[in-house]
Parts: sequence; structure tokens; C-alpha cells
Amino acid sequence: MMGRQSADQAQFFYAFNLDARVPETHLLRRIDVFVRQALADVHSEMAEFYSHTGRPSIDPELLMRILIIGYCYGIRSERKLCEEVSLNLAYRWFCRLDLDDAVPNHSSFSKNRHGRFRDSDLLRGVFERVVGVCLAVGLIKGDGFSVDASVIEADASRYHGLAPEKIDWSTVKKPSRAVREYLEALDEAEEPEEGRKAPKVISPSDPASAWTAKANKRVQFGYGLNYLIDNEHAFIVDVEPTPARTFDEVRATAVMIERTEERFGLKPKRLAADTAYGTGKFLGWLAQEKIAPHIPVWDRSTREDGTFSRADFAFDPEKNQYSCPAGKPLKQFNRVYSKPRSGITHAGQMIYRASKLDCDACELKARCCPNASPRKVPRSVHEDARDEARQLAGTPEFERSRNERKKVEMLFAHLKTTLRFERMRLRGLSGARDEFLLAGIAQNLRRLVRLTTPAEPQAI
Repeated sequence: MMGRQSADQAQFFYAFNLDARVPETHLLRRIDVFVRQALADVHSEMAEFYSHTGRPSIDPELLMRILIIGYCYGIRSERKLCEEVSLNLAYRWFCRLDLDDAVPNHSSFSKNRHGRFRDSDLLRGVFERVVGVCLAVGLIKGDGFSVDASVIEADASRYHGLAPEKIDWSTVKKPSRAVREYLEALDEAEEPEEGRKAPKVISPSDPASAWTAKANKRVQFGYGLNYLIDNEHAFIVDVEPTPARTFDEVRATAVMIERTEERFGLKPKRLAADTAYGTGKFLGWLAQEKIAPHIPVWDRSTREDGTFSRADFAFDPEKNQYSCPAGKPLKQFNRVYSKPRSGITHAGQMIYRASKLDCDACELKARCCPNASPRKVPRSVHEDARDEARQLAGTPEFERSRNERKKVEMLFAHLKTTLRFERMRLRGLSGARDEFLLAGIAQNLRRLVRLTTPAEPQAI
């Protein structure tokens, strides 16, 4: 006969085991052993950032576990996250909360993240301990790294951007944390770096973000999420936030490589990246560090008007001069100066010039310099490093690195589609650092359990 559910809920006592309700294949149960190692020293490291008097605070380990849940499952709202932890048995088990234990208020995350967590650099420490676990189990090889950046939209309206000279920050009565950090960075900034362009538009609410239209997206304010990964199993070994500008993203790569060597003793033998990283300055830095650049050279010397390109001129390093297709020399200096000159421009180039007499009498002038005389050929001070990168292109090792580099792009796709991280919730570079580190922690933990345990996580 047809059954009917009893509506009687008058039982007073229940025998309930929360641990028994979480399956062995559940993602949170599988990552718990690694999270315990990553959070083992949290209390001792955070002790000095808490007062020794007053009421006990919320356990920092509890807050970290809740944040890890949010980033592992793509729950972007902290208010929603607290509601889910309150209702979901697996979330309660992972957070070490009993059925009648209260869940922290969502406002607790902001207070701790902007205060104790940031002052103690807790998130960086947890991220590095997760990387240390990956190293300990032998999943990070350290021979080859890949680097790339992806634009994450800032929490700033694209319709309210202003030119920097039109914003008078002194009239802002109560500047936000992001504005204060931006102004402090301006005060501490040194001379503008070579190659850096001043922003044309900035956001009054999040001035550290960059006005960008990268990745064929609509123009928006955004931050660059920079990942440095180990090519063996695509583990993220370092994370760095930057404004969404190519100049800052390339510079951040050196910071990540140096920090990875300092913290873990890992220095790659080769680095894979796309053409945006193939600048002479960066390739020169890699040559200095003895890292093989598996990177296409960023080169705009090829001409498309039928005239000779720079590749048509042969360079003689012993004589320090070029030879044109007609066999005439191009030199840096065609006379001796009383005061020696470096011959290097502000852009880091050396200019080689032909003799005007040679060019005017040359039969190839129409194909070489029809509108100017004499012909000039620029050469980067890092041209030797660029030549080394050109020689590596097309080798089997280069092709393998190019294929491995796709792994970092897959991480970005997973982050945006599965983990729903397409727009920032925090403002300023410090907010971007917090969010990006948590994203790196979540992705490394998910990949760690996938490679160390055969079972697939059970969907909930």
C-alpha cells in the first residue's frame, strides 16, 4: 500500500554522528588532512596579533576553514557562505562545528582580513605551506615553470573613470582603505620606471586597478592575476597581484621567481610564457639568472612595405657593426668623440648608422631607405638574450614547453567557470592579494587530492 510520512517530530533525543554523515569521497574530507598541515601553526603565529585580555575571539583557524570552503565551491558572497556553513553538514564537519555551534557573522571576515590576517600575512603563509605539502609528496619537480596573467574585473564601475589630473584627493573627507593604500603607494614611489606609461583613466573608488581591454573584453577596470606554475602537475608555486597592465605583469614574474627560490629553494631551468613576456629587458634578466627562455621574442622590426627589415642586416660582434645587403657597414659612431659616449638611448637601444655617401650612391636605396638617408638600425642592449631565445624556438624542448604552458590557461578557465571568480569583491592591491592567494590555495588543494587519492569528490 502507499506509504505516508509521519509528521510526528516529538522525539526529544537523537543519536547523531556528524562524522558518519560525511562520505569518505567528499572533497572536504579528502582535503582535510592537507588543510590540517597548512593550518597547524596558525594559533602560534597569530598569537601576537591578539590582545591577552578581554573575551576570546573567533578562532582564526575556523575563519580560514570557512574561507577555504568559499573558494573551493565558488561561493563568492560571505553572507551566503555563512548561511551555507550553517545549513550544510559537510561544511560544519570541515569547520569543526557541532550541530548547535554558532556560525561567525559575515562581518567578522572583513574585520579580521583587513586587520590581523593582513598584518600577519597569514594568507601568504597558508598558501606557501600548501605548496610545501605538494613538494613533500613529490608532485612539484621544479625543472620547468610557466607564467601567465589573467584579467579579473575590479569592483569598480567602468562608467565612473576619470583622468588622474581631474581628481583632487585632498577633497575626499573619508577616503576608503583602497584609496589610502593608493595614496601611500604614490608617496613612497620612486622615479617612474623605464617603459611605464602613466594611466589615462583611473577609478575614484579603486585607483590601483587598471583601465584595460585585454583578452578581447569590454573596456573595464581590472587586476592582473599572475600565476607561476610548475609544469609537471600544474601546481601554483606563486601568486602575485598587479594592475592589469602588461608592463606590471612581466615585472611581477621576476618577483615570483625570486620569491620561490627564497622560500622553497626552487629555481627553474626553463620558463615558458607567451610573446608578451618576450621583451628584451625580461629576456636579459632570464639570461642573467641562467633560465632558458622558452618564450617567443617580442619583435616589431619586420617591415611590410617591401623595404629591408633589420633581419636583412648582418651583425658582426667582433667589429660591433652591421653590414647592409649591399655590403656597406653601419656603425654606432662614424667619428671619434673627445668624451666617450655610451651610445645607449633611454629606451635601451643602440643605433647603428650607415654613411650618407654610401646610401645616396647605393642602387638598393629604394628598397632600403627611400624616404630617409642614411639608414639606421636599432639594436637592443639585450639583443644577445633575444638571439638566444630565437635559437631555442622550434626545438623539441621549446615545443614541449609551449604545450605545457596551456596548463596555466586551464587554471584560469577553471577559476572563472567552475569557481566563479570573474569579478573582485575586495578593492586595492592588498584586497587583490588576499583574493588571489585564497584562489591559489583552493586550486592547489583540489588538484592535490585529485592526484593523491583516486576517488572522485562527491557532488553536494
